[in-house]
Order: sequence, then structure tokens, then C-alpha cells
Amino acid sequence: MPLITLFTAPKPFTNPHIALIQRNALASWQALGPDAAVALIGNEPGIAEAAAEFGFAHFPQVQTNALGTPLISSIFALGRALNDSPYLAYVNADILLFPDFVECTRRVGEAVQRFLIVGRRWDLRVEEALHFDPHGQAALLERLRTAGQPHARTGSDYFIFPRACFEQIPDFTVGRAGWDNWMIYYARAQGWHTIDASADLTIIHQEHDYSHLPNGQPHYRLPETGENVRLAGGWRTIFTLDDASHQLRGGIISRFPGSWNKFWREVQNFPLLHWKKYALTQALFAFFHPKRAWGEFWKNRAFKKAGQGA
Repeated sequence: MPLITLFTAPKPFTNPHIALIQRNALASWQALGPDAAVALIGNEPGIAEAAAEFGFAHFPQVQTNALGTPLISSIFALGRALNDSPYLAYVNADILLFPDFVECTRRVGEAVQRFLIVGRRWDLRVEEALHFDPHGQAALLERLRTAGQPHARTGSDYFIFPRACFEQIPDFTVGRAGWDNWMIYYARAQGWHTIDASADLTIIHQEHDYSHLPNGQPHYRLPETGENVRLAGGWRTIFTLDDASHQLRGGIISRFPGSWNKFWREVQNFPLLHWKKYALTQALFAFFHPKRAWGEFWKNRAFKKAGQGA
């Protein structure tokens, strides 16, 4: 029985660069060994062939929205169905992993019963096929040290959690903004350890353009992002890595470091997290950040207009 099951919904393999970086990612997951099982989800071109090549499970019958975009709820359900591994992980299909992914899961699982592990990624431009033997991994980490850039802390590209967590999830659409932030919010709202593992866990995102999306737009500008935010419960549930409750550093789980910014975020989010009072948290946000609140109002109008096809 594997320790953890990784699952993902890859993009089509029709774009040569997207195909290259996804194959690199899958090769890095394969190198994790027998502790990690992998399921590829969806029926986009090239997924079945990639699953066969790497020896991964394939679930093509994923549920989609009216536009044909796979639903996160269906992806998570299919990922769970592969086996009975104690831990699960959704990982974006362009993310390179290293053995610390499994070790981090094991370490946290031995210490905490219910948790969500998230973390910051590093961005790196990759134009060639990579190798994940020990020498290849060492060379890649050295290249990351000199050419990689840390990504903003506003999103997450992986989510590690026990099987008992996230048994139900809204019908978010994959590849659009908002649902990843909701994962952090929901874990906090449930009182689970929400752990930022950025210090201990190396995650590499291979950079790419947005040509696979409608009109080549970034995912956060698409109407489906507005629907994700609505399903999440509104903008106040859009949490970031700075809203984590704990951190993993040097193998030790501790409370997330304090700062004035962290203090005021916790004050703002307290009514939502502890009393389920969205309106009060929204009022505090508007008081602390009036310009951002006004910007969200107009963003909601734009999403609504785009969703109506105007």
C-alpha cells in the first residue's frame, strides 16, 4: 500500500512545450518510488498515452461544467478511488517534485491527525527533458538556486491531506483561480493544522504561457474564476499562504510566525473562522482596505458581465 496518492488533471498534450513540462513533472513523480501512487484524470489528448507510458492509473470519465472544464469535486473523488492510501495530494501537472515530498508527508502524518500541507513554489524556465536520477535531481536543484524565482504567496500548486479530510468539496473548475485559496480557508475553518511547508519542501513550477486557455487569458481573468469565488463563499474565503496556522521548518511543526500583518489578518478573519459571520469579516476588510473592497465590487461586476456573454 502506498503512503500517498497523487492525482492531477493534466492539460492537453497538444502544445509541444506543455507536453514537455508535463512529462517532466510525471517523470519526477515516478521517481518518488513505491510510496507514491499516481492517477491522471481527464480525457484530454495525450493523457491516456502518458498514463500508459509512466505506468499510472487513468480515470477519463471526469465530470465537467457546461464549458467542458473538469470539476474539482469529480477530480478529488476519482483520486480517492484509486486505493486506500492514508494520504492524498492534488498536484498541478507541471510541478516537479523531489523525495522530500514523501518525507514531509510522513513526518507531518506522524505528528498530526488532520492537516493540510501547502507551500510556496519556485518558478523555473525549462525547455528540455529532465532526468530524475540522484545526479539529475542534484543538478536541477543547483540550477534552481541560480536561476529560479520564488513565486508570490497568493496561491498553492499542491495540497497534501489525510484521507479523512476534504471528503466533500464544491464544484469548482480546475485551472481557474479561487479554489486553491478556498482549500486553505476551509482547513482553517475546520480547525485543522494548516501547514506552510515552504521552508522544508522544494516545489518547482515549470513556467509556461496561457495559450491553452480561452483567448490566451490568465486563469484569474476568466469568468469561471468568478464562479469559483462565488462557490467558495465570496472574496473573504480567498486565503493565501500567509493565512496558514502553522509552519514546517527543519522538520518541526510550529505556529506560523507572528507579524503585524499576520495579526491584523487574523483580527479580520476571526468572525468568519470562529463565528461563521461573513458579513462582519467583510465589514472589517472594507474598513481596513477600502480601495481593495471597491476594486472587488467592480471585479464581481466584470465577472458577472463576462459570464452572461456581454
